[in-house]
Amino acid sequence: MSVEFTKAELEAYLDEALDAERMAEVERALRSRPELLRRLAQINARRDCGVHTVGEIWRRHHVGVPTREELGSYLLGVLPKDYAAYIRFRVATLKCRYTVANLQDLQAQQQEAEAQVAARRRKYFQSSVGRLQE
Repeated sequence: MSVEFTKAELEAYLDEALDAERMAEVERALRSRPELLRRLAQINARRDCGVHTVGEIWRRHHVGVPTREELGSYLLGVLPKDYAAYIRFRVATLKCRYTVANLQDLQAQQQEAEAQVAARRRKYFQSSVGRLQE
């Protein structure tokens, strides 16, 4: 059974904007289906002529991808419910590579910062223990 790909998915594939699983599916299909390769070539030719779709411009310029500040607010839980739901949608449903990558990076930074704060507090406490006994 061959998997069908929409024009939007093929455009996203060319922009490397699909999630990793779907990219792998397209690559496997390209090896065995010459008509799919022709469709990609047509999309590329159209792009080279300067004809662009709204979706293509949207993906290329990352319109709709939350900023790192917005993602930071999301991690802190201070975003409005609707916008937090939008970010969850981009991560879980769309599997937006840019949103997921930024979110994971911010989570790693947050965990690193928490570890540094804990270490700093421990040093302060240990350095002041002797003075408290005086």
